[in-house]
Amino acid sequence: MTTDADAETDTAAEEPTLTIDELAARAGTTVRTVRFYSTKGLLPPPVIGARRVGHYGQAHLSRLALIEELQQQGMTLAAIERYLGQLPPDLSAHDLAIHRAVVASWAPDAVETLDRAELERRAGRALDEEDVERLVAMDVIALGDGAFRVDSGLLRLGVRLLDVPVSQEAILASRNILIEHSRAAAHELSQVFRGEVSQRAAQDVKSLSAHMQPLVVQALLTTFQRSLREELREWLKESPEDRDS
Repeated sequence: MTTDADAETDTAAEEPTLTIDELAARAGTTVRTVRFYSTKGLLPPPVIGARRVGHYGQAHLSRLALIEELQQQGMTLAAIERYLGQLPPDLSAHDLAIHRAVVASWAPDAVETLDRAELERRAGRALDEEDVERLVAMDVIALGDGAFRVDSGLLRLGVRLLDVPVSQEAILASRNILIEHSRAAAHELSQVFRGEVSQRAAQDVKSLSAHMQPLVVQALLTTFQRSLREELREWLKESPEDRDS
């Protein structure tokens, strides 16, 4: 259950502060595309501030990422309109990120070889050498002969982590924890489903796997999100003395 304090925190975190140029740059797209999506109703209108300047927030950025993911899955613009039209209109940036993760789970692993200019275009920002080193450390990109091998599914997440105010060591430790526990969960889930498909043909097994994968990913993301919120609430309830002890 979301408390008033949580709601205020979420509102503050998603306060629209980006101009349309900044939104397009962060999303790795163009202003023209953003305006086109807005006219089609794929993006909610911006918040109009001083001097009639429109401001966009994280929800707009997450929705653009979801649209891009749907396009990569081969969906037409009409199909994307129908998909987005079925979503609740007040979804937060976090909720939209979950939807994008589920959509991304439909696709096979996608590793591409890009030059520096294309890498920065996909990232939606310029990358200095420190940024590149951090992305390499997170296994988002790998250095090649004058090019970069890029995990397309992880690039946007990795770029967002560049701005998170925690150390590289903490990010890598978090990554290792997630990998360890996700592999354990995947193994245990496979044991559950193995009994269901043991008598089926190989093609039926593949069909069931393709059908279940996005559902399992959504369940894992939702469960983890709720668990993390509960952990953070308990942590914030602790007194400074408790945390220092």
